[in-house]
Parts: sequence; C-alpha cells; structure tokens
Amino acid sequence: MQPTQTNTNTVPDIKPKRQFRNLPSKRKISRLIISYFFLSVIMVAMIVPFFWSVSTALKGQNEAIFSFPPQFIPENITLDNFITVWNTLPIPLYLWNSTILAFWGVLLPLLFCSLAAFPLARMNFKGKNIVFLVILSTMMIPGEVTMIPIYLILEKLHLIGSFSGVILPSAVTAFGIFLMRQAFMGIPKEIDESAIIDGAKPWQIWWYIMIPMVKPMLATLAILSFIGSWNNFLWPLLVLQDPNTYPLTVGLYDLKGAFVTNTRLVSAGAIIALIPILIVFVAFQNYFIKGAYSSAVKG
Repeated sequence: MQPTQTNTNTVPDIKPKRQFRNLPSKRKISRLIISYFFLSVIMVAMIVPFFWSVSTALKGQNEAIFSFPPQFIPENITLDNFITVWNTLPIPLYLWNSTILAFWGVLLPLLFCSLAAFPLARMNFKGKNIVFLVILSTMMIPGEVTMIPIYLILEKLHLIGSFSGVILPSAVTAFGIFLMRQAFMGIPKEIDESAIIDGAKPWQIWWYIMIPMVKPMLATLAILSFIGSWNNFLWPLLVLQDPNTYPLTVGLYDLKGAFVTNTRLVSAGAIIALIPILIVFVAFQNYFIKGAYSSAVKG
C-alpha cells in the first residue's frame, strides 16, 4: 500500500494586519495643551466675575461680598436686592424703552445691511471691490472719532432727545454688511440666472429667494444687533435728555449714585439687564451657530 500523500498546498491563515490610527505628533499635542490652557484661563476670567455678580445679588446685607477666597454660594439666598431695585427705579419703563430701541436696532440693520450686501455679492459693476474695501475700512475708525460729528448732524436734524437719534446711527453697520455679503456669496449664481430667466427683478430675487436662504446669518446678525442695542450705554446717555426715555442700561446708572456703597443692588440691577439677552440667545442659539459656520470667507 502506498502512503497517502497529504496536501501540502494548504492555504495559510491570513490574519489581517492591525490597523493603527495616526496618532497625533508631540508637536500637535503640545499645541493642543497650550491652546486649552489659554482658553481655560480666558473662560475663568469671563465666568468668575459673572458668578460673583450673581452671588452678590443673592446675598443679604449681613454677608461679606469681598471676602478672600470669595464665597460664591450665599449662606442665605434672598431676593431682597432685586425687590429693592424694582421698587426704587421705574424698571418697567426702562425695560419698555430698551425694548423699543432693541426692536428698531435689530430690524433696521437686518433690512439695510442685507440691502447693501446684495449688490456687492450678486451683481457686477465697476468699483464693486473698491466700495466694499471702503466700507470695511470704516471698521478701523474708533467710534469716539465719529461720535461728535454724528451728534452735530443729529442736532441739526433736531433728533437730539429722541429715540431716532439713538437708532439711526446704528441702522447700518460695516460688520453687518460684511456678514450678509459672505452669506449671499455662498449661494450658487445659477439661482440668480434661473430667476432672471423667469422674469424676476433684482428686488424680487433679494426678497423672495436670497433672504429665505440666509436665515441663519440673519439670526446671527439679529442676535449681535440685539446685544449691541440692549447694552448700549454711552450713546443713549449723550442723546437722550429726558429720564423717562432712558433705556435700562442708562437708568441703572442711578443705582451707583443713590447706593454708591451697596454693591448688592448694583449687581442685582446688572442681572436684571442681562436676563433678556440670555433669553434671546437661548431661543436663537441654533441659528446663531449655523450662521457662524456659514460666515466663512468665500474666494
């Protein structure tokens, strides 16, 4: 009998090579550590004063507010400081005035900035880039330089002491035009061409096509405009002369004069002024994030 021959041509077991992910280099890790360190320092520098203000507003008269290390959690939480501020100043009137200024301070920039940005982004005409560079260059001019000329112009127009004198100087901004231009440039040109073939006019393209497509950027501009209008202090203080027309930021300044040593009341007033901003930001934060992503510079 012949010995049976074993099959030597068996297929060897092939084990897949282990896949290793590309590990970050030491240089990249060092950059991340340094970046997170500085970001953490900035975060602490911004959050700690806010927590201190909230804690101070909630503390009673017998609790220390300047202790070291600071005590952020009050021993006995009280709303007496908020009640005192509400009863001392006409807070509802100040809130109404701030709401009026913020409403027009948001609506007008949305309208005029989008109108100014539309031809700069979607139309071709001579000097377009020069006009845009001139508009951007105005962002480098400090507001204190133009404050006196604008005040004199408003005085000639008899707008000193009125809400219009506060609203009109910020009805259109270079930064708002820049944001809206970048948003419009991210829309394909073919949409304009199709609309023109269908007989649409430029204002119809702007209103019915472009505006609905840049809602995230509009929300971003609206939030930034609202924060700027709501927190505006110096310009309303210069223009408005009747205390009954003061916004909340200017009206709360009386706390410093009436209660110069009572930091608790000043902190309570600041928290009252901050609440509307937090509400608006939380309500539109999703649009704000989308608008921030879409603000990348287009070539």
